[in-house]
Amino acid sequence: MPTEDGMRPDGRSEAIDRMLRETGPAWQADIRAAGDRVKAAYLPLLLAAPAHGCEVVRDLPYGAHPRQVLDVYRPRGARAAPVIVFVHGGAFVRGGKDINAAMYGNVLRWFARRGCVGINIEYRLAPEAMHPQGALDVAAACDWVARHAAGHGGDPAAICLIGHSAGGTHAASYACDPSLGFMGRHLRALVLVSARLRADARPENPNAAGVRAYFGDDAAAYDALSPMAHAHRLALPTFVVHAEYENPLLDVYATEFAWRMAETRGHAPRHLSLPGHNHVSVMAHFDSGEQWLGEEILAFLESARG
Repeated sequence: MPTEDGMRPDGRSEAIDRMLRETGPAWQADIRAAGDRVKAAYLPLLLAAPAHGCEVVRDLPYGAHPRQVLDVYRPRGARAAPVIVFVHGGAFVRGGKDINAAMYGNVLRWFARRGCVGINIEYRLAPEAMHPQGALDVAAACDWVARHAAGHGGDPAAICLIGHSAGGTHAASYACDPSLGFMGRHLRALVLVSARLRADARPENPNAAGVRAYFGDDAAAYDALSPMAHAHRLALPTFVVHAEYENPLLDVYATEFAWRMAETRGHAPRHLSLPGHNHVSVMAHFDSGEQWLGEEILAFLESARG
């Protein structure tokens, strides 16, 4: 039951809950329009969230390209704090670390207020930067974090990489594609949220043009280039998350990725389907009052740190 101020026990407002229930079943009919509705609904909540206790240093370069920059969200007085590195989505061809006045800084601000140093990464986009350049940018950013985390109050031995949507593709490739040679160096843990773990340009994929822009026009090569091909090689502690209402097939691919990891390891990785949420709200809800996914990630990181 909601409280007198219209909040549910899980911290989600009744208005947001109603919007999610209305949007979810129709999500796949028009993901762009539905996504815009979700962003607009969350924006006032995120702008009203407290900003105290967190310092932000913006647009630090980790490479020479104008998009090779990152923001640092750090708790005041932090020392040897866990580090959360976030890679945004955008179907490989759009998006940014700040897609409006609050997202995706909301994610890193939420973690910073809970004692973590948050890093918000920008990266080059297709078609200018085709496969594997997104993963190479993640690698360069993680190298920067490993060198500079301590100077911002972070622990370079406790870096957790979170990738959402296309950002999850780049994060997963960095962590498990042996042809790139990184295999998640510097990382203590990996979180893949609504990630595109298998490249496809199927008719039901509304972002097929973005897949072609990044992976090329030869669909026969997609399987070998996808993180899915290397899931069995992933050695890092990994948390796989998808929303109840996903872009077509992303929930299927997340489940398949977790299964391939489980088949190799002999035990299942953490795998969560976030009820009531969609592909956008799964990240937009951070710092809106609802905390379950954030708390699950913190618990996962604590277990990964041993």
